[in-house]
Amino acid sequence: MTGGLIGIALVSLGMVLTPGPNMIYLVSRSITQGRRAGLISLTGVALGFTVYLTATCLGLTAVFAYVPAAYTALKLGGAAYLLWLAWSAVRPGGTSAFQPRELPVERPGKLFSMGLLTCLLNPKIAILYLSLLPQFVDPALGHVLLQSLALGSVQIAIGTLVNGVIAVSAGGLAAFLARRPTWLRVQRYAMGTVLGVFAVHMATDRSRALVAA
Repeated sequence: MTGGLIGIALVSLGMVLTPGPNMIYLVSRSITQGRRAGLISLTGVALGFTVYLTATCLGLTAVFAYVPAAYTALKLGGAAYLLWLAWSAVRPGGTSAFQPRELPVERPGKLFSMGLLTCLLNPKIAILYLSLLPQFVDPALGHVLLQSLALGSVQIAIGTLVNGVIAVSAGGLAAFLARRPTWLRVQRYAMGTVLGVFAVHMATDRSRALVAA
């Protein structure tokens, strides 16, 4: 189980540091409307993580118990998506979350709901829970639901913490990276490498899921 927790932590870190809808929205909101607005938006994003985790954990027990063959499909789908994220990070002209969009000023309730909606409509988060989380569950240990909750909680903690740091420091980071494009390339290549390594490992792993007791 410890190996699974470390694995999901590394994948979660790589994914949260790869620019996507959540990061782009939070950075844009923080720069446009201030840190407080970014953090309020982040609470909506965190709730979105929790919604996905709850739905996925309930479904995972059924997947392992009744459709063990789906394990291979989930694994290959997750590996393919990680490879796509890795390529998106390192390809020429890759997206930077620190080139934000201008957003209108909104009230706290709207900020929260927009953060929640951004997370729920984020395909990266959907794939993370549906395709990647099962890779770190060991059905042989039993308690698939509890394992899934523990693994998902690690992802939520890392995603919320990293996004929070980014939201609070968005303005300074954007200015820093604008003056030092080399650092931005280093970040993209480092995260692309992490995601690519995990993708290859997942695609070549020959282990099979066992039905949980």
